[in-house]
Amino acid sequence: MKKLDWYILKKYIVTYIYTVLVLVTIICVIDFTENHDDFVQKEASYREVLFDYYLNLYPYFANFLSPITIFIATIMVTSRLAAHTEIIAMLSSGMSFLRIMFPYFIGAIIVGGMTFLLLGWVIPSANKTRVSFELKYLKGGFLYADRDVHMKVGDDLYAYMKSFNAEVNQGRDFTLERIEFTPEGPVLKERLTSSRVVWRSDSLGDRWNMARYTKRTFEEGKQYITKGSDLDTTLAMQPEDFKTELNKKITLSLPELVSYIKVLTEKGASDTRVYKLELYNRYTYPFAIIILTVIGVVVSAQKKRGGIGYQLVLGFGLALVFILLVQIGVKFAETNVINPLASVLMPNIIFTIIGIFLYKILPK
Repeated sequence: MKKLDWYILKKYIVTYIYTVLVLVTIICVIDFTENHDDFVQKEASYREVLFDYYLNLYPYFANFLSPITIFIATIMVTSRLAAHTEIIAMLSSGMSFLRIMFPYFIGAIIVGGMTFLLLGWVIPSANKTRVSFELKYLKGGFLYADRDVHMKVGDDLYAYMKSFNAEVNQGRDFTLERIEFTPEGPVLKERLTSSRVVWRSDSLGDRWNMARYTKRTFEEGKQYITKGSDLDTTLAMQPEDFKTELNKKITLSLPELVSYIKVLTEKGASDTRVYKLELYNRYTYPFAIIILTVIGVVVSAQKKRGGIGYQLVLGFGLALVFILLVQIGVKFAETNVINPLASVLMPNIIFTIIGIFLYKILPK
C-alpha cells in the first residue's frame, strides 16, 4: 500500500460511512413520522422507541441500503478524482487502470468483511429486540399460513396436518404414520388419523389430544382397526413447530440459522427454502459489495462536463436495479420457481457481466 492507495482508501471508507449515516437517518426520520401515532396510541416509551427500535433499526437499514451507499460512495470519490484530473495523472504516470482500482478492492473487502460480521451476528442480535418491539407496538404476533404440513417426529414416525390454528394450538385432519424401511422398500406398519388434534399443557403434562381417532395396524397382510373419541399421546412435536414468528429468519445468527435449517430438514418441514435463502444471501452479499464497487469505479472514472450528477444518477439507477433483482430472486425462490442458491447468485452474476462489459468499453 502506497501513499496514494491510503489516500483513495481513506476517501472511500469515510464517504461510505457518511453516506450510510445520512441516508439511514433520513429513513428513520420518515419512519418515525409514519409510526408516531402507533407509538403514542400503544404507549411506547421514548426509551423503547429510541433504544429498542431505532438503535436496532439503524444496522438493518445500513445493510439493506448497502448497494446504494456503496455505489454513491464509490462514484463520489472516483468522480472527484476524475474531475480534478487525478486519474488522468495516474494513468499518465504509467499506472494501469487495474492498479488504480487496487485501493477500491481493499476498501470493498473491508466493507464486505464488516457486512458479513453484521449479517452473521450483529444484525440478528439487534433484530431480536427490534422485532420484539414491532410485535408489541406495530404488528401482530405469530403467523402461520402454511397448509398440508409433513413432519418427521421420530426415527420411523411421520406426521401430517392439513392446517394449524396457532391462536388455540389446534390442528385439523391429523395423520401419524409409522413406516418401516426394508430392503424391498418402505412398509406402512401403523396409521393413526384424527379429525382434530389439540395441544394440552396442564398438571398432567404436555401432550397432544386427538378427537375421533382411528388407528390401523398392519401385520402379515392383515389390518386391525381401533376407533375412539379421545386419545392422549406425546410426540417430538411442539406447537412452536407450526408457528412462524414474524421475520424469524432475520433474528437468527449465522450458527443459529444453520442449526435451525438442520432441525427443519430433519423434521421434514416445508418452509426450509426461506431460511436457506437467508443463509445463502448472507454468504453472497459481501461479494456484491466488491462487484458494485468495481462497477462504480468504471462508470465514474471519466471526467464529465457538468459535474458528477450524471454518474450519481447512473449509479443510483444501477443500485436500484440490483436491489430489484435481489427481491425478484427472493420471490422466485420462495414460490419454488428457482433454487434458493441460484436466486441469490443471479444478481451477482448479472452485475459481474455488466461490470466486465463496462470495463471493456472504458477508454483507458
